Amino acid sequence: MEMQAVETARRWLAEQGVRQVLGGWVSDEKPDVLLTANQVAHSWAGGVFAEDLDAADQVRLAFGLLDLLDEYWVTCEIRFAEGPLPADALWDGYRQRLEADRDVEAVTYSLWVDWFEDHTTSATAFAEVLGNDIDRVVAAPSEALLRRACRVLECSGPVPWSVKEPIYRTAVRLPTLHPALFRGLRASFHDVYGDLEPAAALALLDTLELPMDTQHRAELRQVLAAGHKNHYRSPGAWDDAVRSCS
Repeated sequence: MEMQAVETARRWLAEQGVRQVLGGWVSDEKPDVLLTANQVAHSWAGGVFAEDLDAADQVRLAFGLLDLLDEYWVTCEIRFAEGPLPADALWDGYRQRLEADRDVEAVTYSLWVDWFEDHTTSATAFAEVLGNDIDRVVAAPSEALLRRACRVLECSGPVPWSVKEPIYRTAVRLPTLHPALFRGLRASFHDVYGDLEPAAALALLDTLELPMDTQHRAELRQVLAAGHKNHYRSPGAWDDAVRSCS
């Protein structure tokens, strides 16, 4: 499915006069100028949503372009698209790539800074990429589902605590997810828009089965026990914890 999406995107770019060559990309307009994938994304990705296709096919084509170029900007163009995007195509696109056995940094970065930091979209996005499926992940985990769950948990810092706490509490039943849960809790404290409730987060932290030498576990426990909600609201609290735990 993914390879088909890539080839569809490659054909579409070729129709725009853009083709891949050794070391980068070139356009028919300037065949002597070597372009990076990022330049291709900035110049052509938005054009996907001007194509005479239904909205779902536009979204699928855009995700194919993301697979081909591996550039975060493609996800920006997906968000910038005019009108409501079809939810099935949009979130299926994210879920499939979160489950892929390869690096998906552009996808997780998009979730983190675009969908999760925006409180008008964070609850829906978190539900679509993990919350709606967490019971299935815990009851019948597959490698693909675990990859998706771990990736979402790790970048879930900005998701409102009231939204993610029930999902965290379900996820804690599966020890395989504990390291990702820990990183999610740590991000909930450290991210600029991170959100947590210290007492509830501390109680959750204390249920996690982690190696004794897990980096920053003691420091996170100390700041939560002291009632701190966020690194940026309590300047110096983390440094104090580092000093006292060293």
